[in-house]
Amino acid sequence: MAAHQDETRAAYDGVVELYASLFAGRLETQPFARNMIATFAELVRETGNPRTADVGCGPGHLTAMLHDLGLDALGFDLSPAMVDHARRAHPALRFDEARMEALPVADGALGGVLAHYSMIHTPPGELPALLAEQARVLEPGGLLLASFFATDGPEPVCFDHKVTPAHSWPADRFAALLTRAGFVPFARLLHDPASERGFLDAHVLARRG
Repeated sequence: MAAHQDETRAAYDGVVELYASLFAGRLETQPFARNMIATFAELVRETGNPRTADVGCGPGHLTAMLHDLGLDALGFDLSPAMVDHARRAHPALRFDEARMEALPVADGALGGVLAHYSMIHTPPGELPALLAEQARVLEPGGLLLASFFATDGPEPVCFDHKVTPAHSWPADRFAALLTRAGFVPFARLLHDPASERGFLDAHVLARRG
């Protein structure tokens, strides 16, 4: 696991300013993703535990969005350069460097976890451990919103992401992994891609059992 994470960290460390300039306002043109995040925030607020982690937070723009939606949001990212940028861009919020499979959060402490295209660089064989960690930090009934690239085929597909290699997933396979990790998937949205890659954009909402 460490080898691909080292590569991912180095790749994102090298594109911080460009990435932030391209994506900090991206949701303004992505109504499906924007509304799924708003629905997620509403459901987390209803749990009574607004503490939420934005895992793979990048430059922190979605952590700030969650805060604006009434959540006690904190951001985690593998890339120290991304964390530094997020802290400068959003000084009132908390950001820490962390691996998604080893979050510095107590068991059952969170009401929500947002994973917005942040699991895409994880090799398929390592994704179950990553999902198990998200289940660990959520309280029973807590919410996970996972967004990823979806494929129509039966197997995950590795592709050349512009930053570092990534994977697209059949939505049913991804939902099945969530179930095995202790989640109950209850809503999903698939829509036409916003890029030239040709994969569908997928958003899955799941509740920790």
